[in-house]
Amino acid sequence: MLYDNVGAGKSDPAAFSPNKYDSLYSYADDLLDICNALHVKDAIMVGHSVSGMISLLAAIKQPERFKKLVLVGATARYLNDDGYVGGFDQPGLNAVYDTMANNYYAWVSGFAPAAMANPDRPQLTENFASTLGAIRPDIAQSVARVIFQSDHRKDLPLLNTETLILQTKQDIAVSMEAAEYLHLHIKNSKLQVVNAEGHFPHISAPNEIITAIKSFI
Repeated sequence: MLYDNVGAGKSDPAAFSPNKYDSLYSYADDLLDICNALHVKDAIMVGHSVSGMISLLAAIKQPERFKKLVLVGATARYLNDDGYVGGFDQPGLNAVYDTMANNYYAWVSGFAPAAMANPDRPQLTENFASTLGAIRPDIAQSVARVIFQSDHRKDLPLLNTETLILQTKQDIAVSMEAAEYLHLHIKNSKLQVVNAEGHFPHISAPNEIITAIKSFI
């Protein structure tokens, strides 16, 4: 089963409310609503980027729904903190928010190639930029703030589901230290660094991700 988070993809823009989706917990509730409606149990959940934390929060709340989790390019916190390397600082994120507000499409044109990496395959960047460009700018700004300001480090020890953490060698959005932090604080977890670069290895190096997932399950 594949679905789009509210505010992105082919989801109904009218379903998005900045008041409701002011934390990742609301997205986790959406995931659980889907599982409940379809009577899902013991699923293998694959979550990329922020959907990794959404999956984790859902599995903590209703562990019977998930047999195993696969987190691709996920992080508990994007911001640096004392003794923690998330990869971003607050002034840098504030600059991102300002750019998104002043010229969203200019931000897309800069962020897409940096996040996708793999400059030898520009079609990957073009496809990602097209996806970002289809999101309503006001929704994208609201969601970006919720994602980048989130901090779910305290939730990690609450997870009991067997978890595979997949991280690329270089990712502008998620530091290697952040991936290692996940592994250290999620019991029964495995960290695997895949032979790929960028924040979207399932797109740029799908065989690497498929092989890792198959081995895990």
